[in-house]
Amino acid sequence: MCEASAFKLKNGQEELLLEAVDLIEPETEDSYRIVSIFGEQKVVKGKIKVINLVNHKIVFED
Repeated sequence: MCEASAFKLKNGQEELLLEAVDLIEPETEDSYRIVSIFGEQKVVKGKIKVINLVNHKIVFED
């Protein structure tokens, strides 16, 4: 499986937003819609700080 977990960086800590993310789409200029393989969706404000495919991790920041 190649899904990743999405996190939001807050006060230097990574807060889990959603697991098993398989889709990231720009929603607006400063937000993204993330969708899991289970159909769960969230809109994340901010920008992508890092995508680490080896570690299955996506980190967003304000």
